[in-house]
Amino acid sequence: MTSPDVLVRVATARGVTTLTLDSPHNRNALSTGLMTQLLAGLADAVADDAVRVIVLEHTGPVFCSGADLKETAAAYASGTVPAGMLGDVLAALWECPKPVLARVAGPARAGGLGLIAAADLAVCADQATFAFTEVRIGVIPAVISATVLPRLHPRAAAELYLTGDTFDGRRAAEIGLVTASVPADDLDAVVRRFCDSLVRGAPGALAGAKELLRRPGTAELRGDLARLAALSTGYFLSDEGREGVTAFREKRLTRWVAALDGGGSGDQAE
Repeated sequence: MTSPDVLVRVATARGVTTLTLDSPHNRNALSTGLMTQLLAGLADAVADDAVRVIVLEHTGPVFCSGADLKETAAAYASGTVPAGMLGDVLAALWECPKPVLARVAGPARAGGLGLIAAADLAVCADQATFAFTEVRIGVIPAVISATVLPRLHPRAAAELYLTGDTFDGRRAAEIGLVTASVPADDLDAVVRRFCDSLVRGAPGALAGAKELLRRPGTAELRGDLARLAALSTGYFLSDEGREGVTAFREKRLTRWVAALDGGGSGDQAE
């Protein structure tokens, strides 16, 4: 039986290490514990010469709901928020010398989209849904922009960043967020086919090919992520950010929505 303290499960077979986000009680939110274990799992997989490919997947119906807003609210007194750690996770995925493939069977929100974009390949189920919901709780998709914006078509990025609207797997494939969107019953078979192809590549050549794909700007990624993390923290600590996180946890409308005649609800954020 898996310990409740294990938030990322690790399994390796035939050259493929699978890192499974296993925190379904909070929809695999990006808590400090989960991110710490994910970084450790990645580091171990990179260090193991027998590992050729890394697959990132999830238990439960949700791939990743974004920031752990319960932890974020509790951290306000310290003047910092756990979202700042997300930059380290995205950098580790982006810079990983081994191919990383994200298997997305369910919804992803905000920071979860950053994980998907940081992977080299991503396959989702058609019915999986996605949204950049940050603006609806008074923050911005700052940190994840380092990995998301190089993937997304600019017009789609503007629409989805500013509206926070939900889109499905097929739209995600059309705009470049994922490599392919497939029927749910085909998801595992498509992931296996990609893995079978990836393990045929020479390890050194795969690492070299990844370096080519990251040019130009790779040298600036960590510096960019540090600047974006500081920007993100500033928004989370702002009056709007505090109100948005509080409203989300209290399951009520934010002040800026309640002031309107109509209204909507927030969602999980980066």
